[in-house]
Amino acid sequence: MSDERPEPGTVRPGGRTAKTREAVLRAAGDALAEDGFDRLDLAEIARRAGVGKTTVYRRWGTVPGLVADLLNEMAADSLPRTETGSLLGDLTAQARLVQSTLSDPRQGPLFKALITAASCDPQTADALHRFYDTRTEEWAPCVTAAIERGEIPAGTSPTELIRAVSAPLYYRLLITGDPIDGAAADRAAQAAVTAAKAGAFA
Repeated sequence: MSDERPEPGTVRPGGRTAKTREAVLRAAGDALAEDGFDRLDLAEIARRAGVGKTTVYRRWGTVPGLVADLLNEMAADSLPRTETGSLLGDLTAQARLVQSTLSDPRQGPLFKALITAASCDPQTADALHRFYDTRTEEWAPCVTAAIERGEIPAGTSPTELIRAVSAPLYYRLLITGDPIDGAAADRAAQAAVTAAKAGAFA
């Protein structure tokens, strides 16, 4: 029998263990949103979650391991894509979902902390990449359907088009600090669709 522990987040426990994991991940997200990655401490997270610190150290081992599990959980719990029958409608729904997440008082700072952490920690970076890959794959069928309807050119890259919708909103979050509102989301979707129809992502 192998003594190796599974990668954090690859096994979803049930029962009491699941409740402990939920409490710890919630506490980790709150701590990240409030204090950032640099001040994240497993003992403090255990205190916030109301569990023994030995439990946290045994299950996650390190702060990056815990953050990776948090990102896996966030990907699993993300809302499914919206299918409206038009590319603009679908991508507007996507943009609005990103906008509501990034403008949320807890989620916005949480994502900013995760992105900052990913710039200096390889394990967090890998987990963040997997998170965004999962979200891109979730929305890619909207682009495939638009190609089949003839709205955009064949060969349009779903990945590049989906990224183009979110990029202006993350730019506001991380660079300019401008409001991330519904109007910004709608403009991002419209610009991406216009570019796609012109063949920019083919």
